[in-house]
Amino acid sequence: MKKLILAASLAALFSASAALAETIKVGVTGGPHAQIMEKVKEVAATKGLDIEILEFSDYVVPNQALADGDLNANSFQHQPYLDNQVKDRGFDLVSVAQTVNFPMGVYSKKVKSLDELAEGATVAIPNDPTNGGRALLILADKGLIKVDAAKGLKIGPADVTENPKNLEFVELDAAQLPRALDDVDASVINTNYALEAGLDPAKDPIAREGEKAPYINVIAVKSADKDAAWVKTLVESYHSDAVKAFIVEQFKGAVISAW
Repeated sequence: MKKLILAASLAALFSASAALAETIKVGVTGGPHAQIMEKVKEVAATKGLDIEILEFSDYVVPNQALADGDLNANSFQHQPYLDNQVKDRGFDLVSVAQTVNFPMGVYSKKVKSLDELAEGATVAIPNDPTNGGRALLILADKGLIKVDAAKGLKIGPADVTENPKNLEFVELDAAQLPRALDDVDASVINTNYALEAGLDPAKDPIAREGEKAPYINVIAVKSADKDAAWVKTLVESYHSDAVKAFIVEQFKGAVISAW
């Protein structure tokens, strides 16, 4: 009789645990964001949260998917990009945690330093407003150009006020920038796409963004979900020691944890 009661109690306990388990869908871009989220998934599973990871090949779709309810959260973008998407597209999305920083790099197959760029050299930059502006700010920080400071982070080629070498800016989809290296003199590439292309963001760039730049990545959710229990668990799992150690070991300085 006691064995039957014990068995029934254990069955009830397991049933309750299963009932507490929750599944969420998190959108990421391929590469580091996906790799890190796989580790987050392991940690979250120990906390009763099951994460289904969906990979996207660009920066445009994940916010639309989140706004449409096809995702519960996404982890792929920095705060200025999210702010721009919210303003331009009217998404009711908010960031709930900072994640990692990917210092952007300038890469080239034709020169070994920015000083070697010739008059009229072609430089490829991302064609979205925030990452394109970010690329130009790196070039400005390195002294190649000057930009309109009044525009803040939201600048484009039209906001370049001084261009001594008459650099020609080629605006491309961020994912295509590594492929452009054969056709341009230099390309300013987001770290996740550089890694996917087999580049080493810690060693290969001829110039690199400072680690304290304002482009720290975030986890985004719908505004209505920001106080949900699963959001707290997701953030706690991401901000765990296990995930931080994974980032250090896996990316060796190419990706930097922001917590």
